Amino acid sequence: MTTTPPPITPDDVRDAAARLQGVAHRTPVLHSRTLDALVGAETLLKCENFQRVGAFKFRGAYNAASRLTPDQLARGIAAYSSGNHAQAVALAARELGTTAVIVMPEDAPRSKREATEAYGAEIVTYDRYTGDRVAVAEALAAERGLTLIPPYEHPHVMAGQGTAALELLEEVGEVGALVAPVGGGGLIAGSATIAKGQYEQIRVVGVEPEAGDDTKRSLEAGRRVSVPVPRTIADGQALHTPGELTFSVNRRLVDAIVLVSDDEIRAAMRFAFERLKIVVEPSGATPLAALLSGRLGDLPRRVGVIVSGGNIDADRFAHLCGGR
Repeated sequence: MTTTPPPITPDDVRDAAARLQGVAHRTPVLHSRTLDALVGAETLLKCENFQRVGAFKFRGAYNAASRLTPDQLARGIAAYSSGNHAQAVALAARELGTTAVIVMPEDAPRSKREATEAYGAEIVTYDRYTGDRVAVAEALAAERGLTLIPPYEHPHVMAGQGTAALELLEEVGEVGALVAPVGGGGLIAGSATIAKGQYEQIRVVGVEPEAGDDTKRSLEAGRRVSVPVPRTIADGQALHTPGELTFSVNRRLVDAIVLVSDDEIRAAMRFAFERLKIVVEPSGATPLAALLSGRLGDLPRRVGVIVSGGNIDADRFAHLCGGR
């Protein structure tokens, strides 16, 4: 009987960290006594909203793009994304002296589209509710001879995303639980790989919006399950099916998935702004929402939390957080 080796290992994450040194920011870890008192545990927030492009996605995009051959770089890169991976690939391409073409949904946040274009990428749009972004991007890459770097379904992308958790653990030491948002599953797959590799007993918990609970349903079913395209303010988590590679990791290493409502996400964004003095986008706020709403149940003494991004324009932020 043979077992399939995992798509990434802790050493892959460490190798990605070495490649990213001096290129990606080593983002700060924020600690708040106010938050500790509210949730009953020491909470350590890895603030990827201070990463280049404003989100953790630059880690995986650069780790993957920097490994392309000179010929591949000369022909260019393609990607598909609702915003953060789009910006990350665009910046990675610029850093490496190549070009990028990004497939984005027509309703992607304006700030994310404008930032992607500002990094020099070409944008091709599609309808997220009727179109297939993977098919559009694959056809485009084949037609133009581009190398496709997906937002999560790639070992180098997953390993790069895991460096956020690696840095957190290097800075704060052992924690009883690690909490991260789940969209396609690349961040939590990379994070769980390095976290369990360093601390076998650590509990890894993912957070999804209630409308997009595909990973939770998939873990409960023991296979990948699709849901209707989610309609949620957490646009970075509006996916309908977990990735095949990411799910192969997460079904082994992720201990639980909890769900949060859009109202709980709004409350977490407001709390982060008013009490922690940081701006967090909806997807980045879901782990904080899970903490503040008590969705995580009994907590260990110390909890690590990955705040995945802060890409939101002022008007949308005010709209989401203005009402009570």
